[in-house]
Amino acid sequence: MDREMIPYILVLMTGVFVSAVSQVMLKKAALKTYDSPLKEYLNPMVIIAYLLFFGTTFLSILAYKGIPLSMGPIIEATSYLYVTVFGVKIFHEKMNGKKYLALFLIIGGIIIYSLG
Repeated sequence: MDREMIPYILVLMTGVFVSAVSQVMLKKAALKTYDSPLKEYLNPMVIIAYLLFFGTTFLSILAYKGIPLSMGPIIEATSYLYVTVFGVKIFHEKMNGKKYLALFLIIGGIIIYSLG
């Protein structure tokens, strides 16, 4: 990996993290009860979450200018880690053996790709 790629990798990782935050915002909004379907989709949390998703698209475009296409999916796989941590910490979701195994395999894949 070239040193010139590091800023682009950080941009993509930031985008992936912001995307995970957006997913949390949408889930929090979905757990609320609204007076009408219009309020369900046109509330500040949902609008901000979709704007963040839109912004992450531009971060991805910028990142792919400096990293190979083959590296993108590996970096984007870190979103599973963020979403899992947010799910456990914010939504009090339970972890089980299959989820731990899946996370281990994802982390292992990222490490193996990084070493190769």
